[in-house]
Amino acid sequence: METKVLTAHVPLALAEKVDRLAARLERPRGWIVKQALAAWVDQEEERRRLTLEALADVDAGHVVDHREVQAWADSLDTDDPLPAPR
Repeated sequence: METKVLTAHVPLALAEKVDRLAARLERPRGWIVKQALAAWVDQEEERRRLTLEALADVDAGHVVDHREVQAWADSLDTDDPLPAPR
């Protein structure tokens, strides 16, 4: 696997946390950073996918009226909550 070195300045407190975690897990600091970066990139890619999916739903007219959602939310702390809007 080809690799590329990335350099980043991080706050000292964060670097110390990474060092403590690396020691506890008996892993190199680079392994910890690589795991964290991979997880963050995966999360951002999923956020983008979900955003595009939501925008496609809006474009297709699959939306719920705000007033219906507000009425449902307002009913949640009553003795007879409304069913979730669809």
